[in-house]
Amino acid sequence: MPGTTTPLRERRSRMPTGLPNPPMILLAGQEKTGKSHEAVLGTSSDLVGMTYWIEIGGLEGTADYYGRIKGARYEIVEHDGTYQDILDAVRWAVAQPPVDGKANMIVVDNVSNLWDMLSDEQALYARRRAVWKAQENRRRVPTLDDPVVVDPDLWNRAKDRWGEILWLLRRHSGPTLLLARQEIVTAFENDKPTRNRTRKIKAEKNLPAAVDAIVELHSLGEAYLTGVRTLHWEIKPGESTRFDDFSIDELLRRLGFEEAATARQVTESRPEAYLDEQQNQHPQQQSPQGQPQPAPQAGKHPRLADEQAAKLVRQALEDGNDPEACLHAIRQEWGVRTLQQVVITTPWGEMSADAAITRSLAYIKERADQKQQGAPHGQGNTSAQQGQRASNGPPPEQTGQEQARAHVAPAEQSPPGETDAPPLPPDPQADEAPPNESAEETSAAEEPQDVVPPVTARPRRSRTKNEGIAYQALMDEAEVQARVKCITVGEHLGAISEDGEPGLATLRDFVRAHRDGVAAALAEAGETELADAYRAAPMPDVQITKKFAAYFGAALVTQ
Repeated sequence: MPGTTTPLRERRSRMPTGLPNPPMILLAGQEKTGKSHEAVLGTSSDLVGMTYWIEIGGLEGTADYYGRIKGARYEIVEHDGTYQDILDAVRWAVAQPPVDGKANMIVVDNVSNLWDMLSDEQALYARRRAVWKAQENRRRVPTLDDPVVVDPDLWNRAKDRWGEILWLLRRHSGPTLLLARQEIVTAFENDKPTRNRTRKIKAEKNLPAAVDAIVELHSLGEAYLTGVRTLHWEIKPGESTRFDDFSIDELLRRLGFEEAATARQVTESRPEAYLDEQQNQHPQQQSPQGQPQPAPQAGKHPRLADEQAAKLVRQALEDGNDPEACLHAIRQEWGVRTLQQVVITTPWGEMSADAAITRSLAYIKERADQKQQGAPHGQGNTSAQQGQRASNGPPPEQTGQEQARAHVAPAEQSPPGETDAPPLPPDPQADEAPPNESAEETSAAEEPQDVVPPVTARPRRSRTKNEGIAYQALMDEAEVQARVKCITVGEHLGAISEDGEPGLATLRDFVRAHRDGVAAALAEAGETELADAYRAAPMPDVQITKKFAAYFGAALVTQ
């Protein structure tokens, strides 16, 4: 902050510990130079407890075979080959407790295959993006023979995923051994090729700066130390040193691992805090729905606690002006992924805050439809009163299929009958009812005494041409929503189609209420770009089938 010389918070300094960090070692070399073999021999070191071996890629597959090497002492951490499962395998290995009072070692074999996989992911996504753009602009769809450029934003995404792996490995309390392939390439000078040749590590280019030691294997038994960060070993800066009788055990001892700290002493940079800083500088900024955005916690990652989420949902439902807009504002402020990780208690049971918002929106829409169409004689107040009592009772039962997709869209609810009242929106602060009391166990004195006069619904007039186009576009979007949710259109529209074809306004409100749930399902499936485009689509969208044609494999045909 310019002009401010007074510290903004109380601080203190400390003396350096002088302890080395748990080392992260990069073992690089060409094919068949003994990288994995040296790593297996290192597992027999008495400096480490247990070694957890994470093998990535199917090019080599030596983890099981090398277990027969004398002195080998490691366990293989299995995964399904996807990035998220590899990330979770690393997370699991980091979380393992020490064995026999000694820190464990993690071996990643190898990080070159990991970087190849991340690059292939973005290449596939770039081709899919090119197909989407071609369809939207009514141009020729690129074929497999047409080159597709991977945009810089996709490379940044690959770097973020790579960085998340290294971030977890830096939390490990023991040594980490990263194996990587090395290639002989032409040396460049002033962006021009020369006759000289050099060695290049096949991985993300910043990897050498992230490790504590780099050992290159030029051939079997020929090792060179090309980079190290240590005070326990006298090394001439800028020179590659021949490492005679190289072994992982000897390298750990020369790096001072015997007296290393229990955790890496480092403070990670947090660029996302800049967004919090900007919001703090504009506290009056409003969301698109006109609702004020919650102020983020200063100096911390934006995190939503369970109690805070329950309070936000409850306050939105109690808003007397526009509860639907308040619910949308919560989802836009905190994001679908954050809300899906927060579990709150509702009359329907425990569910994520995102699922609770989706169900509440569906409930508000259903009550609006009932009010618009007119309720039968004596049902309006009775349903409201019974709904209030049901909010403290047990949640409505769900089938297994409905529970499986509760995070995508609300389970369809039947219209309220004389004894089956619809549940109120989730009350996060409501107390549970006694187990022997239900909504039906009510004395006559507790029944509502005021009766609403019957209202006769007006006959619907014939639609104009523009209304017919809008209605068809809404039906197309309802079909898209049903297909994303893996149900039929009849099941999707069942709540508003029991009395016949729904009206234009009813169908529009229904489709709008389910947009966020469908977009959340698309984002969870990795279709973030399509999810964002769907949220921003107009209402109604006459081009909805074209936008989803690529996602459904061109199964939807424009009418």
